[in-house]
Amino acid sequence: MEDRLVLASGSATRRQLLENAGVLVDLSPARIDEEALRQAMAAEGISPRDMSDALAEAKTRKVAGKMPGRLVLGCDQILEHQGQALGKAADLDGLRAQMQRLRGQSHILWSAAVLYQNGQPVWRQIERADMHMVDFSDTYLDDYLARNGRAVLGCVGGYMLESEGARLFSRVDGSYFTVLGLPLLPVLQQLTRMGVLSQ
Repeated sequence: MEDRLVLASGSATRRQLLENAGVLVDLSPARIDEEALRQAMAAEGISPRDMSDALAEAKTRKVAGKMPGRLVLGCDQILEHQGQALGKAADLDGLRAQMQRLRGQSHILWSAAVLYQNGQPVWRQIERADMHMVDFSDTYLDDYLARNGRAVLGCVGGYMLESEGARLFSRVDGSYFTVLGLPLLPVLQQLTRMGVLSQ
């Protein structure tokens, strides 16, 4: 097995988190239709928690099938609000409507990670963060989107907790890394157990 971990994602945030922790990473984004898979699972009544796990596995399996012998990590994050899974907004109007729906309430972020080795699943983890959003005004929301809209459009929920998105919350219960889309500490512990990282 090569020393470098294959990340089945194009996420710059996930890559940076891993590299900052000393993990050597190669990016190989999985080409799957996440929205179609999410809608199909919702139609079957699959819970948002299990959706995050299934999507993480689908990404990992796709990339691992093309890279035999490599250790591949796939991740996914699902936002759950009132029992419903919400995907990324398609445009700024959709993002504005979604954030109006979420403000003043709580929602859940599910972050799943799956490791494949030699084309087979060897480990998985799902973590939960409870997000308590403040009841911000339409004026603030418009200003926020004017400043950050393009940057946060690709983020589930429309916020980046590591930047101005922190102002949208009164409290967060859960790991900071989970909010960023990667259950980092369990991943690092598993990589250490597997001998990929020294300790």
